[in-house]
Amino acid sequence: MGHVEDRWWRDEWDPATGTTVRRKTERFGRGNRYRVRFLDPEGRERSRSFPDRKKRAADEFLVSMESDKSHGSYIDPKAGRITFGDYARRWLDSQTFEASTRNSVTWRLNAQILPFFERRELGGINPTDVRTWIRSMQDRGVAESYQAGCFAHVSSILSAAVDDRLIRENPCQARSVVRPKRPPVKVVPWSRARVTKLRLAMRERYGIFVVLGAGCGLRQGEAFGVSLDDIDREAGVLHIVRQVRLVDSRLVFSPPKRNKTREVPIARSVVRLVDEHAERFPTVPVTLPWRVPGGEPTTVRLLITDERGGALRRNHFNEAVWAPARRAAGVDKPTRQDGTHALRHYYASVLLDAGESIRALSDYLGHHDPGFTLRTYTHLMPSSAARTRRAIDAVFAAD
Repeated sequence: MGHVEDRWWRDEWDPATGTTVRRKTERFGRGNRYRVRFLDPEGRERSRSFPDRKKRAADEFLVSMESDKSHGSYIDPKAGRITFGDYARRWLDSQTFEASTRNSVTWRLNAQILPFFERRELGGINPTDVRTWIRSMQDRGVAESYQAGCFAHVSSILSAAVDDRLIRENPCQARSVVRPKRPPVKVVPWSRARVTKLRLAMRERYGIFVVLGAGCGLRQGEAFGVSLDDIDREAGVLHIVRQVRLVDSRLVFSPPKRNKTREVPIARSVVRLVDEHAERFPTVPVTLPWRVPGGEPTTVRLLITDERGGALRRNHFNEAVWAPARRAAGVDKPTRQDGTHALRHYYASVLLDAGESIRALSDYLGHHDPGFTLRTYTHLMPSSAARTRRAIDAVFAAD
């Protein structure tokens, strides 16, 4: 059993009086007065000091340590002395992120998180610190969606510290901390006329990109990675098995987002346009490393390549190909919704208008959760009132 030691006073036997008296020690008035001494679950002696007038705090600390030991929830009080920066780097090294995800997390750590938390000890971070950090991002005008991503990283790091028994609680989960939320964005899909104008305005060798996005719901990198070999003409499906992405400034092939390969129904009209494109611009073999710059070389005959026969780079495509065609299609003041993702939104709106289910649409788009698809596109679904009127009209229209 541990005990609280008073280092300013000690009890001594006085033979002259035959009683125990209290006398000052050589440490009287210097340093912390109380020292709590106890054994950890492994039998090692631990201690923690408290200043004068904090005897009650010392007693409560001892009680909590003994209680934690008996309940199996003991955490070494010194474990939380590691700095947030040191632990965050250990946390990052232990993650199994894709290389591109690791790059983005590292960027957020360096830009928004470590400047505030790096030198703070894990055990010393409290909800007030977290609230102050969130406020600092708001004051600097950091976008709400970016704040939400940074907060998720900090919370994950501190939750890992709880799991590693370095701290008792994650201050990000305190009730007084208001978690930054990504603002809801109401998707406004492009019209068919705009999509058609865009395709016609694209340079000829890139028009098929619009077809793959608006006709199959492909993400940009997935469209860059399509091969004729991915089309099962008999089954009428397109196999989405890879994408082209940039990792450490180098192009690589990698699986689709979240490693989620999928099959998408491909219309005969889309197959026809793909074939016409392949006749005009024959496919060429492109070799890129798999997943990471040092990965296994993988060769694919890509449907869409640049003028030199290489895989497309996102930034160059967006600036030199997409932006001019978008202006020609009438988008003079583009927003984030007018990026290449607009083609996926158009695809979703067409399918929902035709009565396709959210579950099927989620599978075709490669979403991780049908609930996400529903939240994103629910306002595009035909209303129940309209369906009711159509159903009753079908019954009584002939009367």
